[in-house]
Amino acid sequence: MCCLFGLIDYGRRLSGRQRGRILSALAVQSEVRGTDATGYAYCSGGRLHIYKQPLPARQVPLFVPSDAWVIMGHARMTTQGSARKNRNNHPFRGNAGGTHFALAHNGVLCNDGQLRKDQKLPKTRIETDSYVAVQLLEKENALTPDSLKTMAEQVGGTFVFTVLDEENTLSFIRGDNPLCLYHFPGLGLYLYASTEQILRSSLARTWLSNRHRETISVERGEILRIDPEGRRQTSRFALAESYPCWACGPLTLHHSCRGNTCLEELKSLSYSFGYTPETVERLFREGFTTDEIEEIFYGWDEL
Repeated sequence: MCCLFGLIDYGRRLSGRQRGRILSALAVQSEVRGTDATGYAYCSGGRLHIYKQPLPARQVPLFVPSDAWVIMGHARMTTQGSARKNRNNHPFRGNAGGTHFALAHNGVLCNDGQLRKDQKLPKTRIETDSYVAVQLLEKENALTPDSLKTMAEQVGGTFVFTVLDEENTLSFIRGDNPLCLYHFPGLGLYLYASTEQILRSSLARTWLSNRHRETISVERGEILRIDPEGRRQTSRFALAESYPCWACGPLTLHHSCRGNTCLEELKSLSYSFGYTPETVERLFREGFTTDEIEEIFYGWDEL
C-alpha cells in the first residue's frame, strides 16, 4: 500500500522549479498510501542520485537539479523493515553488470526469504522484502528487458516495480498492483502514480490540470521501458496465477487477481480507517477485491 510516483520530462521544456512543483504535488497526494518514508531517485551530473528520509513527503525538501529530467519517487507504508533505519526505505541502489540503477516497489513479496536461500543471494542488512528484486537483478549481471522479465517471474506476491538506470531509462514492471501513466504529448512529459485518483488530485493543484493528456495503458504482466527521448518499448512476462504466501502461512495460496495486498494486511490496517476486520472479511466474501476494499478505505468508493 505504498505509492510510486514521478515524471519523465523528455521534451526538456520544464524548468527545475516547475518539475519540483509537480513532484511536490504528486508526493503530497501520495501520502494517502504511505507516510512512513519518502524517497527520490534521479540522474544529475552524469551520476545516479538517491535521496530518502523516514518522513512524510510534505516534510522532505526536494531540490530538483536543472539536468534531472527523469525523477522516480516513492511514499512508503511500512510492512517489513523499520522505516527508522533509512537503508530499508525506497528507492534502493543496485549495480547490474556495471549499470547502476535505483528500484522502488509497491506491493508485498511473500517469497523473498525462500528466494534468498534458493538463489544463494548475499546477506544484507536491508530488511525489506522488496530488496530481493535488486539482488535478483544484480545476479543477472545485466539490466535488460530479459533480466527484468527473469526477476518478475521469480518473485511471488503483489507488485509494481519502477527501475531507473544511469542512462535515464525508466522501466515499469507491473504485476497485480495498480499503476496510472499520463502522457502530455504537447509538452513531451509523462507523469505517473500508483492510482489515477492520486494523479488527478495532483494535477488539480498544478498548471497542468487543463492540458491535453492521454492515458498510457500498462497491463498486468507488462514491462514498459521509456527512454530519455520518450520512446516506449514493451515486453511481457508470465504472471503467476497463484503463489505461496509465507506471511500468512506456508500453506496459504493467494491468487494474483486478488489485488494489492494480503487480506490479513488489510484487516490489520482497518481500524486506522474507521473499519473493523469483520467488515473487511464481509466485503471480501461479498466479492470485493482487495484493491476495491483499499479504495473504500481511502474514500474513493462507498459502502
